Amino acid sequence: MKKKIRNWSQYNRALVQRGNINIWLSDSAISKWQNTEKHGGRGRSNYYSDLAIETCLTLRAVFHLPLRALEGFVNSLLTMMDTSLQSPGYSCLCKR
Repeated sequence: MKKKIRNWSQYNRALVQRGNINIWLSDSAISKWQNTEKHGGRGRSNYYSDLAIETCLTLRAVFHLPLRALEGFVNSLLTMMDTSLQSPGYSCLCKR
């Protein structure tokens, strides 16, 4: 049995809000975006933390994005959040 819609203005606002995407990062995630730990082996340490890589790859899985599009998407999110952070490059994401 279908429900009869009585409040059309509320129904229309709900349909518009259905397309709204809200994504945010906590302050602790932003502070841990860049890796500060040394790995102890030879070579250069990773620039981005595992948290940053996992966050990007989770967004990739949710939105079904290729790696290059994901890099641009995450950069635009970080710009909208008014942070000076950058997304890991697509080559960094595919290697880790």
